[in-house]
Amino acid sequence: MGNMIFFEMDEWENDYIKKALETYSPQFYKETLTKNNVTQFVDATIISSMVYSTLTKEVLSQLPNLKLIATRTTGFDHIDLAYCKEKNIAVCNVPSYGEVTVAEHTFALLLALSRNIVTSIERTRRGNFSLDGLEGFDLNGKTMGVIGAGHIGKRVIEIARCFGMQVIVYAHHKDEELAKDPKIQFVIDLDLLLSRSDVVTLHIPGSPENNHMINLDNIKKFKTGSILLNTARGSLVDTQAIVYGLEKGILRGAGLDVLEEECGVKEEREILSDEFLKTCDIKTQLLNHVLLDCDNVIITPHNAFHSHEALLTILDTTVGNIRGLLDGKIVNSVSAT
Repeated sequence: MGNMIFFEMDEWENDYIKKALETYSPQFYKETLTKNNVTQFVDATIISSMVYSTLTKEVLSQLPNLKLIATRTTGFDHIDLAYCKEKNIAVCNVPSYGEVTVAEHTFALLLALSRNIVTSIERTRRGNFSLDGLEGFDLNGKTMGVIGAGHIGKRVIEIARCFGMQVIVYAHHKDEELAKDPKIQFVIDLDLLLSRSDVVTLHIPGSPENNHMINLDNIKKFKTGSILLNTARGSLVDTQAIVYGLEKGILRGAGLDVLEEECGVKEEREILSDEFLKTCDIKTQLLNHVLLDCDNVIITPHNAFHSHEALLTILDTTVGNIRGLLDGKIVNSVSAT
């Protein structure tokens, strides 16, 4: 079907997609699709991009043969869905790709804190094999408070139960299947979750209504000696609340893959793109962060999503979306409401 064009691509992605769709001779470009270069691609029937290709009516109207936009993202607010609906242009996304990856990273942070892994490694590298101050604690029998029970939250709950943890869940909708487990309790009171949890972990989207969900007021409601984990969005937690919680001994520690001060991120995959690096210097922001010097805080550079398998899922789903159109069975469709 006509010209199949991929934008915002890395070299390794080109090779992977080329092999998967070699019959259709896809074309690859590292740059974004914009109003300034769109005239080069007027014959395109299928396009695929990330978030930096802003697919407005102005751009899309110059692609008269376009049948499909296969965005390699979960979000799709960079696409004019109303125009696509008007012109019968299918739009497909990648509904999820990081649930396993982010959930496993969440427990990597938790285990590093519970067993003092970082301090242990640093000591032994210096030839110090003392066990002083390295006493850890078991996860078995502890209570994990999970805020959000979407794809990632559910996977976190499953792993927590495998560790023998009890789980309290705060979510918009009660999952009846999960709720069958007597060790999993759904609550509608966030303060109740905070007060009963040995570990609190966040798995909800960053949005205006979720901004500072954990703040200076409710940090005081946390169970004394608990751990806070955030692998979702930095805006969910007021940094000062973490500092206060640590200073007052409310928090035993914190495991953070995201920070309030880091640049706004819509899609994790965009962190790997040159376009993102042009506008955001994560290194400088993190180096100046007050929490970096805290021994009981572990910070990773927003790479919870970053596994080989997760990146391949993005490409495999995109290929499936394209094949769906070619086979006359649209999958993972998004449309204007």
